[in-house]
Amino acid sequence: MKNYIATFFTHYDALMFFGQLKERGIEAKLMPVPRKVSASCGTCCFYVSDDLHIEISDCEIEAVYVEVSGVFSKVWSNEDS
Repeated sequence: MKNYIATFFTHYDALMFFGQLKERGIEAKLMPVPRKVSASCGTCCFYVSDDLHIEISDCEIEAVYVEVSGVFSKVWSNEDS
């Protein structure tokens, strides 16, 4: 299992993503975006998963970061799509 944070363009998207993860039984929490990571809305969703790619509908993710030894590294960006 790896620790990820997803950042969003809007608070609404963060809430939608969080809700869908919880419905699937994936450990998740909403929190402020860490200082070293910038994001449009300032809210991110921390979650624990084996898989980087989780199919979520009705929300737009800005970027996904993986945590390794307390450091977040970008592993996916909306700009990459």
